Amino acid sequence: MERYVARANIDHYLDILKDRNLTAQRRSTTIALLIAELDKLSEDVEHLEFAETRVGMSRQEIAQATARRDTLSFGTSERDDAEKHLIHLENVHTMLDDFCRRLRHKIGSRPA
Repeated sequence: MERYVARANIDHYLDILKDRNLTAQRRSTTIALLIAELDKLSEDVEHLEFAETRVGMSRQEIAQATARRDTLSFGTSERDDAEKHLIHLENVHTMLDDFCRRLRHKIGSRPA
């Protein structure tokens, strides 16, 4: 049950982090909560597929945000906002990707 709750919380926090209007304070708090939930799964290698799926979804979101940003004119506030959002999505992606790397390393370093 705890695993299910952790996975549901991870998805919830990732959804919150997609909000363009998220304040810096709420973003920081949400990231801290996300990391705590990811850490709960880090003891169980069966969660690698779950995490890798979220990394793939994150890549798609980055591609969509990049395409959106590229439609906007340079020097406009809309493009600046889109660029900030893209950087934020890339940071979240890096965090998720690092989590997957740690899980893969844990799997590879366990005795057979």
